[in-house]
Amino acid sequence: MSPQIVRYGELKPCKTAFIDAHTPGSDQKENFTIIGGGVSESADQHVHISDTPGFNIGAAGQPPRCRNSLHSHTTAEVFFVLKGRWRFFWGRWGDAGEVTLGEGDIINIPTGIFRGFENIGVDYGMIMAVLGGDDAGGGVTWAPQVIEDAQAHGLMLGENGVLYDRNKNQHFPEGVAAMPLLTEQQLGAYPELSVQDMVPHYVARYWDLLALARDQPAPVIGEQACIRDRPGFEVDFIARQSLGDAVQTPTMHTVLMPMHGHWALQWQGGEAVLNPGDTCLIQPGEAYSLRPAMTGEASLYRVTATDDAAGATLGH
Repeated sequence: MSPQIVRYGELKPCKTAFIDAHTPGSDQKENFTIIGGGVSESADQHVHISDTPGFNIGAAGQPPRCRNSLHSHTTAEVFFVLKGRWRFFWGRWGDAGEVTLGEGDIINIPTGIFRGFENIGVDYGMIMAVLGGDDAGGGVTWAPQVIEDAQAHGLMLGENGVLYDRNKNQHFPEGVAAMPLLTEQQLGAYPELSVQDMVPHYVARYWDLLALARDQPAPVIGEQACIRDRPGFEVDFIARQSLGDAVQTPTMHTVLMPMHGHWALQWQGGEAVLNPGDTCLIQPGEAYSLRPAMTGEASLYRVTATDDAAGATLGH
């Protein structure tokens, strides 16, 4: 199982993953593709584990006041804050609503709305991401102003979903046109959710989950979870006291993502300690046991594939 563990300290960032890579305010962000193909528009993106378990695991690292520009996905996009303090905002112009998340908080952003996020902390921050589907919906749909701003700084997006950098004397290949901007009619189909519509239904707080996981793992995303949705995977929250030494044998792909503390993972023929920011992929049928490896606070998120269609649905 060791090759299925990606260590936080070994993550390889891509600084040219998306169209806003040269846009001031977004030009210092780092994108990580940990499991699956991800949604990068750049050939520079490093993929740590190329398996496609029905969802993708990635991350975004950003210094203070660096933001990710407004975009939309056709499948679910779930984030939890590993480090720092983050502002998530949404809507055509990013002003329909916003919410601030601290370390351990989690948000499930529905499909079909424009969203962005910004590190509003004082240090480098990291958010971990789960994207529905093996291909994460085939890419990203950008708000028109994002594409226009990027063009002003030399980056162009082709209709093939590939970035071309005029600063490197790159041009669209023959037969490839620029990605068309969404029309006003198309933009009208993107909902403008209020804070009241978004936050109570799509956000869960770390300290609430810690209390809910007192005796057993707390369902975070699922049909009967805190965030009720069926996006092609389930998420539960495990704390020190909610998981014994019993052997688990998953029937679907499972990913372990520690939030706090150190976790002892054992499997037939081996063992390892998982630390905050590490990611571990467990294949169906691979038996494992998990327990805190040290005293103190310990918590992790566990993501499990389901047979549901890969997309969060508004109003779930």
